[in-house]
Amino acid sequence: MSNMQWCHYRNDQLLAEEVPLASVASEFGTPTYVYSKAAILDAYGEFVRAAQGRRALVCYALKANSNLAVIELLARAGAGFDIVSAGELARVLAAGGDPAKVVFSGVGKSEADIRAALAVGVRCFNVESEPELERINALAAGTGQRAPISLRINPDVDAGTHPYISTGLRENKFGIAHERALDAFKLAASLPNLEVLGIDCHIGSQITEIAPFLAALDKLLELAGRIERAGVALQHLDLGGGLGIDYQGEQPPARGELLAAIFERVAAHPLGQRYELMFEFGRSIVGNAGLLLTRVEYLKSTPVKDFAVVDAAMNDLMRPALYDAWHGVLPVVRRVGQKVVYDVVGPVCESGDWLARNRALAISAGDLLAIETAGAYGMAMSSNYNSRPRAAEVLVDGRRALLVRSRETVESLYALERRLPPED
Repeated sequence: MSNMQWCHYRNDQLLAEEVPLASVASEFGTPTYVYSKAAILDAYGEFVRAAQGRRALVCYALKANSNLAVIELLARAGAGFDIVSAGELARVLAAGGDPAKVVFSGVGKSEADIRAALAVGVRCFNVESEPELERINALAAGTGQRAPISLRINPDVDAGTHPYISTGLRENKFGIAHERALDAFKLAASLPNLEVLGIDCHIGSQITEIAPFLAALDKLLELAGRIERAGVALQHLDLGGGLGIDYQGEQPPARGELLAAIFERVAAHPLGQRYELMFEFGRSIVGNAGLLLTRVEYLKSTPVKDFAVVDAAMNDLMRPALYDAWHGVLPVVRRVGQKVVYDVVGPVCESGDWLARNRALAISAGDLLAIETAGAYGMAMSSNYNSRPRAAEVLVDGRRALLVRSRETVESLYALERRLPPED
């Protein structure tokens, strides 16, 4: 099993915490996302304990999983939130999150996004370009406010991850180039309706080593010194997130180990004690806290390959098709018998519609499978391709299984569409 201790067998039946997954399928149907309350809080708690006694704010990156129940769990635990749209901001507010702990990131904030954030008083805008500085300044002026901002710097550090989720290289669209950073900070300080609070970076996702984080931090600290010498005072350093998880035997550093290394490096810097530190973790909080429950529709054999055709598909879990990503597959009922090597595929009309390849499984049609480590970028990236309603979401809490998102209906998919007027 990957790193999902909350998901375990008892008498050859797979349980989520203390809830049999077969009962989840019976009550809520399939496909269904299942999340563990304990696993989410344990992961977030590791970061909090590592930051104890420090001036630090640990934010949850909503893009990983934006279910209201997940947000509310973390809001109750005191988390800040990293958002990238007005829609995500609305979710934080609907779940009881504190806007004063919200960091608004994203490379393409619209005027509507910025107005919404100004109206509720977010903690900070992470600004990614000079034109964005000008836009926020103008909109803040219209409301008589000074908008709190931080500049996201692109440190040109290779995170050693998939190119689609690497965000800290010169050729990426994110952030302000390192060599232009000082001028950008001077511009920000000159604009009357901006309050410069900090400097930030985020170099990518699913990072499994400490070295890239420290390399980016070193560049940020060096740049912060030059900014301070230029007369622009900073209050915080935002190191973003990106810590990876175990999908297929990866060995990322422990959450506390990463933060300890960062705190040590900051403490050794002459200006380090002056800054509050901010972090924005998503996958490493929820990734291993979720699975996708699906049922085998058919077992199909061809002269060259055997397929387990399931009722979940690429529209439910996009990561394999998009990133060639690995997810573990567990039978919900563990059977004794001959294992067959299957590709686990969905019913969508694409050859790219697969969830797992070359998995040895002893299964029959009608059996349930659990697709592991699906708590991050699963439901959040799902779609209605082929007019497929999106899955239900369930949160397990000990012996309880709570429905936290109802399954969509087909009718809801076209509820906003309109037929043509009658022909004359």
